[in-house]
This record gives sequence, C-alpha cells and structure tokens, in this order.
Amino acid sequence: MSQENVEIVRSNFEAANRRDWDVLFRNSHPDVELTTPPRGPNAGTYRGREEIQRFWEDLGSAFEATSGELERLVDRGDQVVGVVRSRLRPKGSSGEIELRTGFLWTLRDGKVVSLRLFEEPEEALKAAGLRA
Repeated sequence: MSQENVEIVRSNFEAANRRDWDVLFRNSHPDVELTTPPRGPNAGTYRGREEIQRFWEDLGSAFEATSGELERLVDRGDQVVGVVRSRLRPKGSSGEIELRTGFLWTLRDGKVVSLRLFEEPEEALKAAGLRA
C-alpha cells in the first residue's frame, strides 16, 4: 500500500502544480486538512476542498508564475514526506524567489486525509520520525 501512497502523493502534487483541482481532490478525503506553517502567509488549518482550494488560489494570486518540483519523496507507510523546491515570480517583478520546503501527507484507505507544510524540509522529516 505504501508505494501506492507515494504514487497518490505524486499525482496530487502534479495536479496542484497544474491547478487541476478535480484530480487533486479526487485523491483526497472530503474532510482533508491542510495545515500551514505558523509564520507563513495565511497561516492556519484549512478543511475540505473549498477552503483548501481558496488557500492555494489566494496564495498563487500574488505571483506571475509559480512552479514546484518534488526533489524527494520518502515513504513512511501511511505517511509520505516530500522535499519541494518552489520557484515564484511575484507580480510586477522579473526576479524569482526559490524556496525549499517540507510537506507531510497522511493517507488512509488510498485518500489524503491531511497535508502539513513546513518551512524547512528537515521539520517534515522529523515530524514523520525520520532524521534529516
């Protein structure tokens, strides 16, 4: 089941990059939760498709272009840790911001039930009981 979870996470990540909300939420539990870092923009916990989709759309609205790349996925059974490199170009700017962050997906019965975002990849690894 855990390799299947990795593939679900990969599919969800690619769908989010394309803003393909139907695919993203097809692989998610209806009550899925997204928890963002406490110091990040719009910090908090979001529940269900409507709140989570609005969060991603609001966040993306500040940028002319965004892209995310999965550098690494680590299988932890019902959890998958991701190290993500994001490139963001703010509206009205030719400059680019590059970030490396950590994601921790929890799955149950083939559906994502939660996603936690971390400012640093090491924090996601630690939250899953792994060493950085």
